[in-house]
Amino acid sequence: MDNDLDIVAVINEGFSQLRDAEKKVAQLILSDLNFAANASISELSQAAEVSEASITRFAKAVLCKNVRELKLRIAQSLVIGKRFSQDVNTEPTGISGIYDGIKSALEHNCHLITQKIVDSAIEKLSGARQILVFGVGGGSTMLAQEMQYRLFRLGYATTAYSDPMLMRMAAATMDSNDALICLSMGGYSPDVLEAAEIAGLHHSNTVVITKAGTPLANIADVLIPMEPIETDYIFKPTASRYVMMAAIDVLATELAIKHKRKSREKLRRLKIDLEKHRGGVDRQPLGD
Repeated sequence: MDNDLDIVAVINEGFSQLRDAEKKVAQLILSDLNFAANASISELSQAAEVSEASITRFAKAVLCKNVRELKLRIAQSLVIGKRFSQDVNTEPTGISGIYDGIKSALEHNCHLITQKIVDSAIEKLSGARQILVFGVGGGSTMLAQEMQYRLFRLGYATTAYSDPMLMRMAAATMDSNDALICLSMGGYSPDVLEAAEIAGLHHSNTVVITKAGTPLANIADVLIPMEPIETDYIFKPTASRYVMMAAIDVLATELAIKHKRKSREKLRRLKIDLEKHRGGVDRQPLGD
């Protein structure tokens, strides 16, 4: 067992090595972290139906100096929420549940982005010499690339970065002729935030898609707001990915309309080349 792991992981990984009395303590703690963090040693022993000495031995078995440290580490594990350590009431699952969650997230967010906000973002992006897109983590990394794929076909020099060091380096090369798009569902990504702050020092125009009121939102020249809707059902991927993708589609569409003639010609040339390569019918997606 590793002392650097959170206490729940330590207990789970070392459960098979515990004595019978200690296993009772482990089961009690895992079933109700809140009680375990706040109960006295006598309350723990009574609830687990073991001696107080067994509570002390258990604490040392899971690499804690004493029961006080054990309770402190249990309290620290509570910070992430009990839905990650024990079963809680959840919404219905299944195919319809997945689709319903996506539709709910989109419906909740569709009125947050106004035309005035979009127009302000387009003003920052449409005349930029280059557009950089920053996003880290599973969803934002993928969607940073999606942003690049949407814009390059319209003729915008766009590059997506997800490596923290490369983001910082790219940010340091920017100036007032450039635009930066930052993606973060939560708004607290330190790598994206620090890179965006560097770009700001060099007067880059920064458009951010994230949750309002967060550190990243607060440094945006233009904020495209979104509200992630997270439930207690931790096993389903976040539907917020679709909210961010919708915002990306809004920006890409408005940029295309901003310069219709240029956009139409770029897309026409793409379509001709793709049909030469793959054949097929006219209504196939354009390079998707």
